[in-house]
Amino acid sequence: MTDTTQTPTQTPTSGQRGPAWLTQEAYDRLKGELDHLTGPARQDIAQRIEAARDEGDLKENGGYHAAKEEQGKQEGRIRQLTQLLRDAKVGEAPTDSGRVEPGMVVVAEVAGREMRFLFGSREVAEGTDLDVYSPTSPLGESISGLSAGEEASYVAPNGRSIPVKVVSATPFTG
Repeated sequence: MTDTTQTPTQTPTSGQRGPAWLTQEAYDRLKGELDHLTGPARQDIAQRIEAARDEGDLKENGGYHAAKEEQGKQEGRIRQLTQLLRDAKVGEAPTDSGRVEPGMVVVAEVAGREMRFLFGSREVAEGTDLDVYSPTSPLGESISGLSAGEEASYVAPNGRSIPVKVVSATPFTG
């Protein structure tokens, strides 16, 4: 018999509605990255583009096209960080209410398999081995606000209903 158990789809937090919860440490780290990208890194890429432009024919200039592509990715990350930091809720972990909310480490039985993950923003979990599920993911929407012992379900991309039972929710401590 084939195991058809599915794990929930991880949803990037960049499209997250509402503010993301960040620790002060995560906020400071992301602010440092943004400062670097908008300062020295932006100047560096501009110099590389100018140097490649000086080499001549732009149609066949691989260095120019690579630098322009890198610049586009960098500007996208700048926009992402700017929005995230502007809207972020920075501070201590949520209180130990046992309810599933951003900033909580959740243990849940998903389709009969136990999973442990951070409920919130992937930027907070950097440097940990925790998976992260956004409050706007199908799993996240189904368990947001639930407490230990409560059950819900969500619809998988294949249309199947996946049962979920919250085992515990504790504040993320880093």
